[in-house]
Amino acid sequence: MTAIRTLGSTGPQVSALGLGCMGMSALYGESDRTESIATIHAALDAGITLLDTGDFYGMGHNELLINEALRTAPAAAREQALTSVKFGALRTVEGAFTGYDGRPAAVKNFAAYSLQRLGTDHIDIYRIARLDPDVPIEETVGAIAELVEAGHVRHIGLSEVGPETIRRAAAVAPISDLQIEYSLISRSIEDTILPVCRELGVGITAYGVLSRGLISGHFTRDRELGPGDFRAMSPRFQGENLRHNLDLVDALRKIAEQKGASVAQIAIAWVLSRGADIVPLVGARRRDRLAEALGALDVTLDAADLAAIEEAVPAGAAAGPRYPENQMAHLDSER
Repeated sequence: MTAIRTLGSTGPQVSALGLGCMGMSALYGESDRTESIATIHAALDAGITLLDTGDFYGMGHNELLINEALRTAPAAAREQALTSVKFGALRTVEGAFTGYDGRPAAVKNFAAYSLQRLGTDHIDIYRIARLDPDVPIEETVGAIAELVEAGHVRHIGLSEVGPETIRRAAAVAPISDLQIEYSLISRSIEDTILPVCRELGVGITAYGVLSRGLISGHFTRDRELGPGDFRAMSPRFQGENLRHNLDLVDALRKIAEQKGASVAQIAIAWVLSRGADIVPLVGARRRDRLAEALGALDVTLDAADLAAIEEAVPAGAAAGPRYPENQMAHLDSER
């Protein structure tokens, strides 16, 4: 894979697809450590340079996993890898989320632990996972800017914040990118958030491009979700919502068949088509799913294809919000 994109006007050059590593440690049930590391190695071999994680994914497990994968990867691949790290989530021993901490002292504390777990001397892109309502974004971003000045962080990112917060953050320091959910069935950023990002030269790293597998073409109506799987509580995977949303996937499947592509490839290619400033993160946990996702880079969508996709899955067509109500409350991007 040779396609590259630049994250905003001040960010790094990265592969056109990034690898979201969360599912290798948390929220989608049991994972296979050996297969996870093999998948990261396969991604690096294919030219993927952007590895996305969070210090709270498996309470540090994901960063340690990436550390092991990078240590055992060929030197050339390891040197090209870029780490994007989210921080700030507060959790209990049992795994519950209890809030977010964006205080400057906490920012630097989180970074110190992440650097140790990752086994690196710097983090390429650092961002708070959700806005801390008790700490002005200027203070949080200012603390990351001090980490940049000290050489511990290369670029500052944002996550799931709205237009006003983006403007305030960008007034403090250069922002490389906003990480936010964006897919065929999650398009709320198009109204105000994406235009502000483009005005300010802030790139987009889009997660959830397959909506946690919902629009991958692999999720079935009778699938049973195991313990620890976030989707068991996700509104879009429940009852009538699930039936409606999988009907959308069936409509998308017809287009995919005509293009000689998979549903997942069409969904990823659609996000890629939305602009060169958008880098989709694919959450593959296995090498076969990674190979399928990489195939999206070979899918070209012309005007007729895009019109057909829009007709099959129009904006706002999904049933159910993208998170349970208590988690939606933490999204500054949805206010």
